[in-house]
Amino acid sequence: MKYTLCFLPEVEEDVIAGYAWYEVKASGLDEDFLRMFYACVGEISRNPLLYPKVYREFRRCLLRRFPYAIYFKIEDKEIIIFGLFHCARDPRIIREKLRGRDGSENL
Repeated sequence: MKYTLCFLPEVEEDVIAGYAWYEVKASGLDEDFLRMFYACVGEISRNPLLYPKVYREFRRCLLRRFPYAIYFKIEDKEIIIFGLFHCARDPRIIREKLRGRDGSENL
């Protein structure tokens, strides 16, 4: 099945924050982070059902080499990327952010 890929505007902020953090850590690490993010997005678009549901209908793809995860949902023929979060974050905070971005505060 072919899916359309969509990103919430907040995802750009998430990616920029991760990129900026790695930019000061080591030369080239920021670009590696960005490449890994886009590689994972590509994998998600090819086979989104491969990734497990971790919270309600949200699925998670872990980035290789970096402690980040991409959270997304599949709705009809659309994959919606909701966020890129550091894995050390409190899962309750991630759930709150996902609910807020989903517009379903009452979940």
